[in-house]
Formats: sequence, C-alpha cells, structure tokens
Amino acid sequence: MVKLNRATVLEPSNPNKSTALFNGDASGILHWDNVAYPHFYELRKTIRALFWTANEVNMVADTKQFAQLSEKERTAFLKIIGLLATLDAPQTDIASKIAAFSTDPSVKSILATIADQESEHNHSYTYVLASVTNYDNQIASFNEGRTDKVLLERNERIAAIYNEFAADPTIQTALKAMVYSSLLEGLFFYSGFAFFYNLARNQKMVGTSTMISYINRDELHHGRFISELFRATLTENPEYNNDEFIEWVYNQFRHSVEQETRWSRYVLDGIDGINLDDMEGYVKYRANKMLRMLGLSEIYEGYEKNPMKWIKAYADNFNGTKSDFFEQKSRQYTKTSDLNGFDDL
Repeated sequence: MVKLNRATVLEPSNPNKSTALFNGDASGILHWDNVAYPHFYELRKTIRALFWTANEVNMVADTKQFAQLSEKERTAFLKIIGLLATLDAPQTDIASKIAAFSTDPSVKSILATIADQESEHNHSYTYVLASVTNYDNQIASFNEGRTDKVLLERNERIAAIYNEFAADPTIQTALKAMVYSSLLEGLFFYSGFAFFYNLARNQKMVGTSTMISYINRDELHHGRFISELFRATLTENPEYNNDEFIEWVYNQFRHSVEQETRWSRYVLDGIDGINLDDMEGYVKYRANKMLRMLGLSEIYEGYEKNPMKWIKAYADNFNGTKSDFFEQKSRQYTKTSDLNGFDDL
C-alpha cells in the first residue's frame, strides 16, 4: 500500500506545477495557466458559477402546504430530509480530507469550493425543516441517519469506506473514497430528489423542490469533477488499474443499486405519482451513467435511457438559461459541455 503524505502548505523549492496528484512535489503556489490538468480550470469555473444560498428560496407557500400533505407524504418528507442530511454532512469533510493529501494546488482549490457548497446543502435541510415544521420534528428528522434501521444499513458501507480513508490514507483508500463520493453525488440522492420533484409537478412544496434542484445541479458537477480526479489518479498510479480493483468498483455499484432500490421501496411506497419499478430502473440508469463517467462499462443492460423522463422538467438543463419552477425567478448560469450526457438526467 502506498501511504499518502499530508501535503505541505508552501514549499518554494518545489515547482508550481505539481508533479503528481498525490505524493508529488509542488510549491503550493497556484498558477491556473500552469497546472498539470488544464481542463480542471474549466471544471472550476463551472462549479464556482453555481453559487447560491438557502435563504434565497422563498418558503412561504411550503410553510402553509406542509400540513396539507398526506401522512405518507409528510413521513417521507422528513425521512428523506434526514437521509440527505446524513449524506451531505460528511461530504464537506471528505472533500477537505482528500484536499489535505493532494499535492496539486488546483485540486485543493476545487475541493475547497465543493466543500463549501456541500456545507450549504446541509444548511439548506435545516432551513427547509425550520420553515415547515416544529423543532421536535426537526430533531427526529436529523436523527434518522442514526436510528432508522433501513437507513443505517443503506449507509453502512459508505461510512466504512470514508472512515477507512480517514484512518489510513493511501492511494487505494483515496480511490475507494472517490468511488463512494461519486456514488453519493450521482446515485444515492436520486430517489429523494424524485420524491420532491414529484411533489412539485403536483404543485406542492415548490420552494423545497426548487432548493433540491439547486442541490441536484451542484451534485452533478461535483460528481463530474470527482470522476475526473479518479481517472487521473488511476492514470498516475496504473498499478491500481487492475482487474481486482475494477471488479471491486463494479461490486460497489451493484451493492449500492440494491440498497438504493430497497430504500426507495421503503420510503416511497404508497406515494402517488411514483412508480417503484420505474424508480428502480432510474437508479440503474443513473448507475450506468456514473460508471461511464468513471471510465468503466455499463453493467445494467436495457437501462441506457431514463425511464422517468418527467424528472428532466424539474432539474437544470445545463445549457444556458435555467427557469425555476412556476413563479420562481429565472437565472443565468454558465454554459457547460454536454459531455457524458449532462443535459439528460
């Protein structure tokens, strides 16, 4: 195992352009016209252009509507917010931990922005719950990740992988953490996102769903950067690009799809407007997309297209102007490439 050394902050005797993503030499001085991976600059510009804060979203209508939801919808709402908070909270930390060991200052810069955005995601869940329900329900929702048996089992492996990297930082544990960060950003949220988008298409909880669309957009771009970092790290460390490790990645995707499907059937059963078989197909479709982004082959035959087309109406098209739901304001966002089907959720 190649142990990772914590990167120095400033070492003027080293070159400005890092000699490696991890365990390389670099001065710590960031000159964007002199970096090892120039395309990271375009990714950085896109991610920086995503800035928003939870307080921008008007929750007045949601405050009135929450009590009018069905009991199943309110229960699902609180459980899913609990899930999202459980997943987003460690993302700030894992981005910072990976950055601490990267010797490439461009990676540190991008991960710092990602960490900040993940922090705002977590804040947004507090903001949503404070807007629609009482303090006791807020506490219960945020405790779901510690107490709900299905949710605990669902998140068991990601916790183990993240904690393994924190305790024993190596090239291999860093690669594994990147795989799970990619899964988290590109797969684990999506049954929850679908729930809120389904409410929105029935003109319920539009403020919450607007906020979720912002988070969704961020996560897609975070996932893209992590997948690029994963591929570059494998290229620099080809000894890990072997059949054993790649099969491990495929097994994690299979396990994650099983857990996400089980969770969706647990939390979305009985929710009007969501077909659970379509939801399972959507999860497999998302898994195929994430595998392609990581440079790997699809493993779910017949799930090359999104079986839940209606979701596209509630998420960014990544192609210029974004119109938010219904009465929400329009915003201009930086144009991004359509690589990897970013215009098709």
